[in-house]
Formats: sequence, C-alpha cells, structure tokens
Amino acid sequence: MSASRNEQIVVVGLGYVGLPLAVALARTYTVTGLDIDSRRVEELKQGIDRTREVDEAALKASPLKLTSRAEDCRGADIYIVTVPTPVDAENQPDLGPVIGATRSVATLLDPARSPVIVYESTVYPGVTDEICGPLVEEVSGLVRGRDFFLGYSPERINPGDREHTVDRITKVVAAENGEVLERLCAVYGAVTSGGVFRAASIKAAEAAKVIENAQRDINIAFMNEITQIFAKLGISIWDVLDAAGTKWNFLKFQPGLVGGHCIGVDPYYLSFRAQQLGQDPNVILAGRAINDGMGAWVADRVHERRGRAGRALVMGLTFKENVPDLRNSRVIDVIRRLEALGHEVTVHDPLADPTEARHEYGTELDADALDRRYDLVLAAVPHEAYRQLDDAKVAGLVAEGGLLADLKNLYAGRALAGVERWSL
Repeated sequence: MSASRNEQIVVVGLGYVGLPLAVALARTYTVTGLDIDSRRVEELKQGIDRTREVDEAALKASPLKLTSRAEDCRGADIYIVTVPTPVDAENQPDLGPVIGATRSVATLLDPARSPVIVYESTVYPGVTDEICGPLVEEVSGLVRGRDFFLGYSPERINPGDREHTVDRITKVVAAENGEVLERLCAVYGAVTSGGVFRAASIKAAEAAKVIENAQRDINIAFMNEITQIFAKLGISIWDVLDAAGTKWNFLKFQPGLVGGHCIGVDPYYLSFRAQQLGQDPNVILAGRAINDGMGAWVADRVHERRGRAGRALVMGLTFKENVPDLRNSRVIDVIRRLEALGHEVTVHDPLADPTEARHEYGTELDADALDRRYDLVLAAVPHEAYRQLDDAKVAGLVAEGGLLADLKNLYAGRALAGVERWSL
C-alpha cells in the first residue's frame, strides 16, 4: 500500500468543503465528485458553484468528474466523506448524512484495491472508529484492517476566506495504522503548500477539530456577555475593544451572532459526547446558551431604544459576511423576536438565495428593500455591498425619527446627519 500518484479518489459531498477539496485533488489525481443532489451536480457541470467557493473558470478548467450516481464511483482507492454534520431541533448530533454516506460507500468497495475511507466531517471523538467502521463492515461484509481501512482528516474550510484555502492550510491527517497514514499524507501533501500534521490517532484528530470551533465559540460568548454587561453601564464594546486591543496578548474576538455550520454547531457534538461519559460540559454549554440568546437580546435592545414597534429593515440574512450560506444563521432570531414585538420586518440580502431563505426560515427576501424608508434599520451582516453604500443612501433608509442599529459597527465614523444610531 505505498503512496502513489495513481490513486483514484472519490469525494463524497460537494458543498463548501467537498468541492474545493475535489478541485484541488483533481490537479494531481483522478478524482470523481459525488453528490446526491442532481441539481447541484448539473450546476457544477455548467461551471456554476452556488457556494461561490470555486469560480467558474477554475471549475470549467478542472478535470474533476462529477456525478450524482453512486454506482459511477465503484472500486476507487480512496473515498473522502465531506457531508454535513448538523444538529437536530434539540441540539443533538444528527449523524444521518454521515451514516447515509457511509452506507453508500460501503457498497462500492473493492477489497483488492485496499480502499481507504477518510472522513472530513466534524464529529465527536469516536464516531469514525465506533460507528462508521462497524457500519461499513455490516453493509459490505468486509473486514476493517484487512479489506478496507479508515482515516480522518478534519476539514478547515472557512467560507468566504480566500487566504486560508484548502491548498494552503496545514492538513491534519490520521489513520488506523502507520502505512495508511503515510498513504494519506502523500495524497494531502501533494495538494497543499501548508504541509500535513500526523495526528496521534483518529480520535485525537476528531477531538482537535471539534475543540477548534468550541474554543472560538467560548471566546465569542465571553465577548457577548461583557457586551451585555457594558450595555447596562452605557459603555460601547467597540470603545472597550479599541483600548484593550493595545495589549500585546489580548485576543481580538468580537461580539455578534454566532451561526453557521461549524462554530454554532460543533460545541454541541463535544457536549453530547461529554454527557455520554457522565461529564457535565459546563463551560461549553454556558457559552452556547449566551450565543444562542444573543439575537433576541439584540432585538430587545433596539426595540427598547426605539420605544415602539414600526417598519423594520434587516440588512443581511446569511450567517456571516460576503457568503451566500444561510445554514444556522442566527439573524433569524433577531427577525423573529422583532416580529414578536410587533415590528413589520422586511429582509434584504444581496447574496442569499431567495428560494433557500423561504425553505429554511419561511422568510421572503425583498430585492427592492433598499429603495424605501423604515422606522428601524438593522445592519445585521456586514456584506461588502452594504459597506459600499454611500452616506446619503444609508441615511435615506432611515425615516424621520427612526433608528439605525449597526450590529457590527459597519458605519462607524460615517457622517450620517440627523440619523439616530445604536450599536453594541
């Protein structure tokens, strides 16, 4: 099982993680991208990536093969699973996509090729070894460690980030034995200039991934909590951060709405595993509670400042700036609380898909919303398109006696004459 540039690879799941990885691997290896969404596959064949992670020219130039048919992927050397790992309505891990992908891959294995199944999906420690491995054996009738092998290499895709791309970052790699580990390190090492890190075990690599996002979640929760404290004192968190940030070892996190498919989800995977083991994850869950409650807190504060309900505009619905990703966006918490307080809410987002917004949240996006005036304007997501609005346009959104609520301090320093403002 020596490392070889002749590896035939299948990437299972062509979303934010899988597609950039598949395109990068296809520069060196024979790669097939598999996604159960046939519409997604057809769009990609036309050079259209709705996630905006791979541009049209790069996609059209790539030798990557694309399919929605699992049977087209039979007998590959390496299968890399990059499907989502969400939580359910009770914030419990939903391993359905991983289990579904595992069952599918298990039917495709050819033991003569010593195939390796690598998981990139974020999971709690033990999922690969204790759930996925036995499931492959059950479905395929093959024996792990003889007929097929397991590996884990956590994804580190940051949507919209054009600096820390999959071909530049350090790739953590783990496998069930040293020979498979070196095989996978050769594959990943060929596509990233950031090198590879050999994790001590699959469980260690799973744990490393889940704490990367849990750590960030806790740090932002601290910022959100002190923001709420300082609000009672009439102190702007931005003024505080400007001062504290002059210390060389101060960690420059910012307050805000914590959503998306990683930071707002992964801590629940870790806390679930801790509770299974009889350990109370007090810090992790405290951070989650603060961040999950931030949207309602923001809505209550701007309503209090406004003094009454009215016509409200929410600018931005995606989970972060400059990406179209709506998954687990906590802006919806602000919207629903404002509506509960009696506001008539209009939502605008230049990047989000209106059909997806309707499907995910039952929310209609208004493409012409920036052509009217409102009693309350909440700049929720600092998209570049909003940043580029001139002073007159921003001020023109706010009706006489209205309020501009600037959640991320987007318009700080702007000369918006006659506009009352609120910020954290």
